Amino acid sequence: MIETIQFEINGSPTQLSLDPNTILMWALRNELSLTGTKFGCGLGFCGSCTVILDNEPVRSCMIPLSDAKGKKLITIEGLSKNGSLHPIQKAFMKNDALQCGYCTPGMIMNAYGLLLKNPEPSRQEVIDGMEDNLCRCGTYGRIIESIQMAGKEMKGGVAV
Repeated sequence: MIETIQFEINGSPTQLSLDPNTILMWALRNELSLTGTKFGCGLGFCGSCTVILDNEPVRSCMIPLSDAKGKKLITIEGLSKNGSLHPIQKAFMKNDALQCGYCTPGMIMNAYGLLLKNPEPSRQEVIDGMEDNLCRCGTYGRIIESIQMAGKEMKGGVAV
């Protein structure tokens, strides 16, 4: 059954006419060409597909498109504004917190969700908040530093 699902994505009203049970990640990638959201494990364990749905990080490989109905969705493509990278993106670059880059969009989106709730997390709070995002390259130390740096900038601290 095809249904028209309306939602906001990266600040723009959007509608898709699809089976409402279509996995959100596939709708983003295949229908909207938002390929920053990566397919990793397909089971919600790795975090590569993380997006923000109504200010909450969610695994887009695990939820149907119908869950986005009437909500605000942000993907990695929606973080930068007017050609300027978001503080989290800048911090990841500055700290070389990305190597192969495959996990990076999910890491950044989960970090964004964490910083929305806690703009100045301790090292342990970052570790706990990012625990379910996997990086095969092992850049965890630099990821933690990047998140804390971005939080300070987002709060008006030292610019990245």
